[in-house]
Amino acid sequence: MNIFVGSLPFSIEEADLRESFEAYGAVDSVKIISDKFTGRSKGFGFVEMPNDDEAQKAIDELNGATVQGRAIVVNKSEPKPEGERRSFNNNSRGGESRGGYGGGNSRGGDNRGGGDRGRY
Repeated sequence: MNIFVGSLPFSIEEADLRESFEAYGAVDSVKIISDKFTGRSKGFGFVEMPNDDEAQKAIDELNGATVQGRAIVVNKSEPKPEGERRSFNNNSRGGESRGGYGGGNSRGGDNRGGGDRGRY
């Protein structure tokens, strides 16, 4: 079973998380998600346990438990449906159009313009 663990203290290590879950049974893998630019923990991760009964017991007992002063969130990780995944190559302009017209040269001499000006 894949288990989501959230609200983790930023200082927690994967070995510490593994140790917490191994108290309930075998652990296949532990992954704390970190920011790819800073390397700092994002405060959540995933634990994989091969035995579903042990995994459920870990979820039941660790959800809401205090770890290094923070109440953690522990639940079964469900894969996202295909339609909800973020696509980074779908030719949409995303947040580019946020803020309306853009105001042109309001960025201190930036000649790129703003908003939709100059686009076809």
